[in-house]
Amino acid sequence: MEITPDLVAGLTIALGSLGPSIAIGRLASAAMEALGRNPEPERAVSTNLIIALAFTEAIAIYALVVALAVKFVS
Repeated sequence: MEITPDLVAGLTIALGSLGPSIAIGRLASAAMEALGRNPEPERAVSTNLIIALAFTEAIAIYALVVALAVKFVS
C-alpha cells in the first residue's frame, strides 16, 4: 500500500479535528452545568467560554493548514 499525500492530508485533518471537537463539547457542557448551578456569574462564564472556544477552534484551523500544506506542497 502506497501512502499518498492525499491519504496523509485526510488523516491529518481527521485526527486534527477530533480533539478540538471533543474539547468544544466538554467546554460547552461544563459552562452549561456551571450556569445551571449558579446563573449569577453568567457574563464571566460566557466570556471565558468564548475565549476557550476560540483557542480550541484555532487548533482545528492549524490542522487544516497542515493538511493543505501536505496536500499541495509535496
